[in-house]
Amino acid sequence: MSEKKVPAGQRLQLAMEAENPLAVVGAINAYNALQAKKAGFNALYLSGAGVAHASFGLPDLGMTTLDNVLEDTWRLTSISDLPLIVDADTGFSDPAHASKSISTAGAAAMQIEDQVEDKRSSQRPGKVLVSVQEMQQRIEAATSGRTHKEFSIIAKTDAYTAEGLDAAIERANGYIQAGADMIFADALTDIDEYRKFAKSVEVPVIANINEFGNTPLFNLGALGAAGVKMVLYPLTAFRAMNKAALDTYIALRKRGTQDGLLDTLQSPDLLYETINYPYYERSVDDNPADK
Repeated sequence: MSEKKVPAGQRLQLAMEAENPLAVVGAINAYNALQAKKAGFNALYLSGAGVAHASFGLPDLGMTTLDNVLEDTWRLTSISDLPLIVDADTGFSDPAHASKSISTAGAAAMQIEDQVEDKRSSQRPGKVLVSVQEMQQRIEAATSGRTHKEFSIIAKTDAYTAEGLDAAIERANGYIQAGADMIFADALTDIDEYRKFAKSVEVPVIANINEFGNTPLFNLGALGAAGVKMVLYPLTAFRAMNKAALDTYIALRKRGTQDGLLDTLQSPDLLYETINYPYYERSVDDNPADK
């Protein structure tokens, strides 16, 4: 059976079995997905902040819609067989519909969080959480909406910064009771906290290693030794791309020429190799429009 024919959720489970902890890298577009696979990653993450920032130039304040997220989801799943985890924010007011739509779009898992609908970025102050009961309702709705039993529902909790570690663990166990398949424990600051969290819940725990955030840049091996099963790098490549692009724009504006920039640019040959340009070229040659 080809990779594409194996359900995406099952591909994610297989990846987690093969790589412990599973390193999951953020991709903001289809070409990123191809590059991530070329670099050796086995799973992808579509960040809600990535959709807002990269596709729409907006802040991560719940300003994008499910349709916006689905558009980027389809772009990634149509080009890559790597299992994709999709950030669905708070469920877009209808977690069952979000789950159905995202699983139909070929994703492996959906992440849903316990902030109020007017959410904030995890890296920003002012986050307000819903009650455990309301989050449980979101999770129950999401599990009821998925189109494949292998599709995972990931419950993200921002409780650590507002309520502390023990409260975050208590919330997590409540979310598991409601059907969450994994727990995204955000903003922890000590490796021993991850160890305690992983020992206190019965489903895989995910660490979010987001540069410039509250969590130190823990090594993958150290997180695995602490019991973490998945490690996210949601916007690392996006940030690198942004800096490179701005530096290029500034240099081009100042110099009026690309001379001196060529060593910083991807060659056409590498681009063509990544997107398999010769294959598509042959397809066009073998099937001309006037046949």
